[in-house]
Amino acid sequence: MRIVVAEDLYLLRDGLVRLLQAYGHEVVATATTGPETVAVLREHRPDVAVVDVRMPPTQTDEGLRAVLAARRETPGLPVLILSQHVEQLYARELLVDGASGVGYLLKDSVFEAEQFIDALERVAAGGTAMDPAVISKLLTSGAPDQRLGSLTERERSVLELMAEGLSNAEIARRLFLSESAISKYTTSLFGKLGITDDDTGNRRVLAVLTYLNS
Repeated sequence: MRIVVAEDLYLLRDGLVRLLQAYGHEVVATATTGPETVAVLREHRPDVAVVDVRMPPTQTDEGLRAVLAARRETPGLPVLILSQHVEQLYARELLVDGASGVGYLLKDSVFEAEQFIDALERVAAGGTAMDPAVISKLLTSGAPDQRLGSLTERERSVLELMAEGLSNAEIARRLFLSESAISKYTTSLFGKLGITDDDTGNRRVLAVLTYLNS
């Protein structure tokens, strides 16, 4: 894959580049500020970008705002946010556009290279890779919604795991349930949320996230 890495810390940026190259991917450009990130994404239009949230010049939310600007120009540009922070406002805006290829991982939650590469490849393929802590914050923040409140505890657990990008089989293993049981919970929760189930896992996850963050 052709990848852009946007990270202002030298050691982390260099480590990411070396890791990606070790797995056979090409890093076509790096960026260290928000404006640089917009420029390289616009120029290279990579297969996927790895972007930090807090970058110069303000060290607040430059990375996320750069991603939003790039995706307005190139809808569906795959992006994996890699950060120490959950910026709820811009995370919601990133998810609410309904386009595919979105990930948000917390740096402290990445414990092995394969985990990170798997998430990156999933996002590049148009899927999702959401950190459980990010999903938890997004699901519990904002104005309460009556339909979300109608979900059972089990349906909410299934929804959160779906948002991470897990398949029904993976969710079944995580919850120690059968796939048929997960299928029933999925059908039920989509009915309660008023979202049509089209049997395309990534689209279902994005539809749920779009609804929850609208």
